[in-house]
Amino acid sequence: MTSRQTGAAPSSPARARGRDVDRATGLQALGGDLAAAIESINVPSYVIDPSGVICWINDSARRLVGDVRGRQYTSVVAPEEIRRARERFARNIVGAERVRDGEITLLDADGKRIQVEISSVPLSDGLRIVGIFGQAVDVEAPVEKPPHPALTPRQVEVLRLLERGRSTAQMADELYLSPETVRNHVRRVLRTLGVRTRLEAVAMSRFGWSAELQQEPTRFP
Repeated sequence: MTSRQTGAAPSSPARARGRDVDRATGLQALGGDLAAAIESINVPSYVIDPSGVICWINDSARRLVGDVRGRQYTSVVAPEEIRRARERFARNIVGAERVRDGEITLLDADGKRIQVEISSVPLSDGLRIVGIFGQAVDVEAPVEKPPHPALTPRQVEVLRLLERGRSTAQMADELYLSPETVRNHVRRVLRTLGVRTRLEAVAMSRFGWSAELQQEPTRFP
């Protein structure tokens, strides 16, 4: 039987497309220049094409990271965050996630690390995804301290998430890893930093490590 014969509601994708049409119709009826508004809004905004090239940014984004149009989006991502950024982009571009929010460390126009929260959505032309639109909804002060030189990029990501109070389950979700893999990374972080607990690792990360520690991490027996 069809949904009309059974009285069942349309499928979820059909409902989603219907809502999109309703919203688009409402914007057209309202009039106004939406593109100009997004260009002028004081929230860093960007569009990335399917190949990962930044094809548009607004004035606020230019003030944050410089004019990076025509460059790969990974060029403005801190080195230790590139793998996670690629994983997030891949899920967005295939439509696996309709909306994705998450924190990431970028490099500003002067090359300094800045902590931002990105909210991104796929841009669709009918059923085809033609790019990613995103905004940096929360920009923190530049992060001056470089990552610990003995940590791998993945371990740096895990330590950053520990600093933000993430649980094992939350880190697994953000990094697209299993909880057990996350626990293994946490254990290696603690061992590398020579500490026993997550709290000690966070304290060391926030208050810095000495040159002696960077050369030879203290290890507990």
